[in-house]
Amino acid sequence: MTTELSEAWKLFEAGDPQGSIRALRFAADGLAPAEIAPLVAKLADGAGFTDLAEASTALAAGPGDVERLYRFGYACVERGVAALAVPALREALRLSLAPGAPQRTGLFRRRTKRSGSRELTPRRVLAELVSALEDGERHPEALAVLREHDALLGDWPDRYLTVYNALMSGRTAVAREVFDALSAPEGMWVGPGERVGRMLDRAAAVPPVDDRDLRGWHHVLTGGLLTTLSPHGFDQGMTGRWAYLQDDFDSCRYGLERLRTVLVAAGRAPGSVGLLSDRGSRALGLAAARLLGVPAAPYRPGTPDVLVVAYDLNECDPQEVAGLRDRAEGELLFEHATCWTETPGVTADVCTLLVQTVVAPWEPGLAFTEDGEEERSEPDGRSAEELAEAILAADPVPQEGDGASPADPDEALAAFAARAAAGWARGPRDRIRSSGPVRSSRFA
Repeated sequence: MTTELSEAWKLFEAGDPQGSIRALRFAADGLAPAEIAPLVAKLADGAGFTDLAEASTALAAGPGDVERLYRFGYACVERGVAALAVPALREALRLSLAPGAPQRTGLFRRRTKRSGSRELTPRRVLAELVSALEDGERHPEALAVLREHDALLGDWPDRYLTVYNALMSGRTAVAREVFDALSAPEGMWVGPGERVGRMLDRAAAVPPVDDRDLRGWHHVLTGGLLTTLSPHGFDQGMTGRWAYLQDDFDSCRYGLERLRTVLVAAGRAPGSVGLLSDRGSRALGLAAARLLGVPAAPYRPGTPDVLVVAYDLNECDPQEVAGLRDRAEGELLFEHATCWTETPGVTADVCTLLVQTVVAPWEPGLAFTEDGEEERSEPDGRSAEELAEAILAADPVPQEGDGASPADPDEALAAFAARAAAGWARGPRDRIRSSGPVRSSRFA
């Protein structure tokens, strides 16, 4: 037993299943799938994941069986532990392609919405491996395995996945070459095909500078304009994103000023502000309306030339968010704090910052006593109207940061928005789950 697996067992036996699964995730690529299967079976059983427990037990009993490797990998992906799936699916693919291996290795009979009941071919194993790699945002590896086995692929969805993973890896030339050779999509693949087509058009119109150009890649992948970069830890793994932010009113006001910079540079003048129902979004929306000199009213889908304002879309009414996917003529969506690890259901046309965890200024946050002890601050119970006044009265200046982040003056943001304006805010607001080529550190 390896040191890593032994440690995972110790954590499990000590009553720390979450610590055990974290240890397995970090060490998975160096562990044999059948070797970890008994522990995964116990973890899955404790969590009530019968499918994963059964697949793990079966793999432990038959480690060299393609179907058992596949079923284990599939169940891992379904249960949110894709890192454990990757080695099993790699091995299943290798065995299914080995000389003398039958082209069809059996039937995967467990029906689910995603899998259906289809013959287990090398192409199917490859597709599940790519799914597992995408789940972990391991796009360069997904692209490599798709290119290596291109002879197995059809155009839709297989080579579409090549295009997608090439884009998420920053390989725009590869993505364009494969995309241009695809046949016309049909049925459910029309939407995804149009989505990557828009990405490629944006990459051609406003090419990112390099793989640390967060604003450039955010625009390519989502179509949105990111107005600020985190001034902390740029060269220590954050690359412009925030991990944790205890937000303040100055940041909200500065975000609105940067929004105004984008609107002027792109030649857009909203006729009104659409207010969402949660208190934070309503407060920010009221402040935005005052700053822009336009009326504000509760948001109604289909309103032309409206600027919809959200503080954090993940904290908004899901039905309101779903109604924002398709835009009315001239409609824009602004979000102050966008979660980049659990992306919201729609992508905003403009966002102030990308953050993993944010504490809004009106929420209880961390404070420190004179002795340096941590304590929770009291929530700000003021109305949305009163919070809007506090935002407008705040100082619209960026945080100083650590001095290591690239300069990002208003002129640079305005120039970027002007270059992007011709193709900006068009088409549906697709949710993009991956953080793309620009990597940032995150909480485990």
